[in-house]
Amino acid sequence: MTCYEELKARGLIAQVTNEEEISKMINEGKAVFYIGFDPTADSLHVGHFMALCLMKRLQMAGNKPIALIGGGTGMIGDPSGRTDMRSMMTPETIQHNCDCFKTQMERFIEFGEGKARMINNADWLLKLNYVELLREVGACFSVNNMLRAECYKQRMEKGLSFLEFNYMIMQSYDFYYLFQHYGCNMQFGGDDQWSNMLGGTELIRRKLSQDAHAMTITLLLNSEGKKMGKTAKGAVWLDPNKTSPYEFYQYWRNVGDGDVLKCLRMLTFLPLEQIDEMDAWEGAQLNTAKEILAYELTALVHGKEEAEKAQQAAKALFVGGGDLENVPSTALTAGDLTEGSIGILDLMVKCKLAPSKKEARRLVEQGGVTVNDEKVADVNAAFTQEQLAQGLMVRKGKKVYHKVSLA
Repeated sequence: MTCYEELKARGLIAQVTNEEEISKMINEGKAVFYIGFDPTADSLHVGHFMALCLMKRLQMAGNKPIALIGGGTGMIGDPSGRTDMRSMMTPETIQHNCDCFKTQMERFIEFGEGKARMINNADWLLKLNYVELLREVGACFSVNNMLRAECYKQRMEKGLSFLEFNYMIMQSYDFYYLFQHYGCNMQFGGDDQWSNMLGGTELIRRKLSQDAHAMTITLLLNSEGKKMGKTAKGAVWLDPNKTSPYEFYQYWRNVGDGDVLKCLRMLTFLPLEQIDEMDAWEGAQLNTAKEILAYELTALVHGKEEAEKAQQAAKALFVGGGDLENVPSTALTAGDLTEGSIGILDLMVKCKLAPSKKEARRLVEQGGVTVNDEKVADVNAAFTQEQLAQGLMVRKGKKVYHKVSLA
């Protein structure tokens, strides 16, 4: 099976502009492709994870990835999938986020001479002269066509700023620039980026009269991944300081029954033949498939040692016989206590089981918190220094566990 055939078999490809040419380039290892990452946070999240897996897969087949960091486009903000305008970031924040991305990407992609590149579009976008850009690029875009793009249509009712309206032009210019200066001949992105990518292909065609090809990759959890990747409660990050390896493992362990095989095909590097054998699995066997998925992806992001620890912690909590030492934990100090005890709401916040006391109160009132297997019914419940010294096991909902001790 060729590389391109495998991408299709794994359910990764949604739409292409020239399948014959694209498959030929990928199979022969001649694709120099880019995927963009806007630095809206200091960590990549599960939505980016899918793109990173794709880049790794293509690099293994001899193709050259370009990880394009949106230090320039990040100054504007992508309106795709948004109902409001993104917060403006300072140049210092954007640079910090870019540096964090590089560290995380190196677990997936091999950078170096003749290998993958990491490029920041701030290097050219911030130097553009506005009048020159209008003359050189603006004339190639039809406002009527732009307004028909899905990424703009969904914002028209609530208001689309002129700042964001320029995002398509900026992204299109990226492909044009990369084509000219780095030999980039292919672009990948989610289905919400299709209009922007076609703009880049058309810009190259009109300016250089040469063929350029765009590909869009739709990933099963793309929209869900973006939702979770926002800086809100429930985010699933690749940074272990934001989402622990155990929490990351548990996220994939708890995917829906109907999604587990799709995730195995798209995100793991297990042979398709092995995954196809799981098609007939039912009941308890699906739990085994979820454990395989969770282990493989945790090992890919955090390493095999952390994946083993996460798996052992999960077995200890849900099956028995595993190692409780690897369960997420928090050691409180005497300074965290008030008159020798700590209330359940403060405890939940200290352990990051709730982002605020208000949310912690809601969880308790709804019966979603237990301590040492006893449901906490009183929002004023408190735990003494002696209880903490013996250790507490706090559970949020049915599957989120956290050990609490006294340092």
